[in-house]
Amino acid sequence: MHSHTNETTASGGGGTGGVGAGAGAGAGGAAATGGVNGAASGTVGGPGAGGGGSTEGKIRCIFLSEFHATAGCKISCQVPDNYISKDVFDAINVYIIPKQHLQRCILTVNAMDVKIVGYPVGIQNQQYARNAFLFNLCFVCDSRARSVQYEPVVKKLSEYLIMMEEESCFLSREDDKRRLQKIFETVLHDLNERKVATIVEGDNTIYLKIVMHKPDPPPVKDHMVPLLLANLRDAPLDNWDLTTQQILPYINGINHVARIAAEADVETDLVKSCIQNLVYYGVVQLLPILKYSNVYMTQNLKHLIQSATLSGACRTYVALRPDKTLPSVQRIFQFYASMTHGVTLRAICQRLCPQHHNIDERRMVIFGLQHRFIRCIHKYPVFTGSVPSGRQKMYTGQISFDEICCKTGLSPCTIERDIEKDTNVTVIWK
Repeated sequence: MHSHTNETTASGGGGTGGVGAGAGAGAGGAAATGGVNGAASGTVGGPGAGGGGSTEGKIRCIFLSEFHATAGCKISCQVPDNYISKDVFDAINVYIIPKQHLQRCILTVNAMDVKIVGYPVGIQNQQYARNAFLFNLCFVCDSRARSVQYEPVVKKLSEYLIMMEEESCFLSREDDKRRLQKIFETVLHDLNERKVATIVEGDNTIYLKIVMHKPDPPPVKDHMVPLLLANLRDAPLDNWDLTTQQILPYINGINHVARIAAEADVETDLVKSCIQNLVYYGVVQLLPILKYSNVYMTQNLKHLIQSATLSGACRTYVALRPDKTLPSVQRIFQFYASMTHGVTLRAICQRLCPQHHNIDERRMVIFGLQHRFIRCIHKYPVFTGSVPSGRQKMYTGQISFDEICCKTGLSPCTIERDIEKDTNVTVIWK
């Protein structure tokens, strides 16, 4: 969302305020801010202008506002017609056509129960009255809707209209307003329905696409296990950066990050950055290390029975020998249902002998974690003595067994024996 700096407040109720040097009457209280990741930008709004409590919302309206030499600020084209009423526009038009120092940057106005994202532009040329043509293409959303994903689209479409205006006076000629309305109708419908739109006007074509912004994924740690969610191994390696090309053959849902780095002979930090990028784009999911001493708990297991597609995919994925009869859903369900607190994966395998039923228990665990039928219960040692020493300094209750094993290079059995001997250490399962 916006990084707010240089805040100025404009008074409501017909008073005057300022957005730099270019604001006037505020409606219902408005705040103007500038700066998005170092780029020129701004937000004007009352309560709800920020990101808190915002929701994904459709584009409600697209309009073009321009500054007329005699009539002043006005809406020259709007789809749907009169969505922004004259009263609302008159209350906020000082933020729609601002002063020159706010031109060519994204401005967001949140007032009068609407949020308006615009890109004000001024084209200097002696052919225009007052030697300039001022306009602003705006997208309108609900006041509580998230709008940051529309900003690149508004800017790109505005740059397209600038080019059209400079080539043929497309915006300033009244004869072309009907064509502009058709463009707005196409953009509004296609972006709301398909998130993409294509505009062909004469020899000019523009492609628009809404790209949803995702939060950054959590940091990748040495003990985490990446699992590919898509079959990327068949894709040409030339499509990937060098680090991805090197580590891709070692991502199998079993190897943890530290092992991948060692086997691929790539620096661990580079592997972490690469995998974090793959997680961001939904190509990789991070799982806990698969050990037979692990304890798992079931959750949402009913979906396996309710969905024929999911159960079919599970049967195929967990088969030890795909060329033989696939394991039954009942056997698979029995295996998952046996996972409970205090029962290790080793104990379940010894009791149910999954391989006798053509079930690969490791792939079953991976499938369950991937589809969230099960979750791993991690162990966290806590030092309860007075002054920790050596490995005891890692027993804070915040570092799991898996992470301790990766950092120390010791096996889980070694850590277990040390903790059992140490009366000042307690283990928390969570």
